[in-house]
Parts: sequence; structure tokens; C-alpha cells
Amino acid sequence: MEYHAVRWDDEGDMLVLLDQRELPSRVEHILCRDAECVARAIEGLAVRGAPAIGIAAAFGLVLGARGGGSELSAAARRLVSTRPTAVNLFWAIGRMLDRA
Repeated sequence: MEYHAVRWDDEGDMLVLLDQRELPSRVEHILCRDAECVARAIEGLAVRGAPAIGIAAAFGLVLGARGGGSELSAAARRLVSTRPTAVNLFWAIGRMLDRA
């Protein structure tokens, strides 16, 4: 069986996060269709590890971009506030905003 900490689901048009708080006893997923869901998952420590946090944040920004410029900015601020010391998160958000 194959598990992914962070995975985009094209069919459901959503981000699927492995809830790492439940490991190793259970495999649970969090289905995110907006940036707020991703932010809560990062804050709640469902997403762990610098690379996974950065990737989840980048996808969270993709979800936030659906509403246009003001929602993109709000999503970026919200995601950055989740883990103030997470270097990968800041890098990923910055890189995404540079290309927006």
C-alpha cells in the first residue's frame, strides 16, 4: 500500500492530507477544498515535517487563488501565520507568490 503525506486529487479537485496525528494506529485523511482547511491542518500538526508543510502550504495557496487577487493575499497571510518558524513554508509561499 502506498501513502502520501500530501496529494492533489484531480477528480475531487482537492488536496488530500495524511493526518499524521493518527499514525501509526490509523490511516486518516483530511480533504481540503480551501486554504483555511490547509491552514488548520498545519496548525493542528496533522501535517508534519518541513517538506510536507511547504508543499501543503503551496497547494493551500493554489486553493486560495481560486477567488482572485484579494483572496490569494488573504490565503498567503493565513498560511504564513500557521507556523511562524517554518522556513520551508515561507519559501514555498514566497515562490508561489513570485509566480502568481
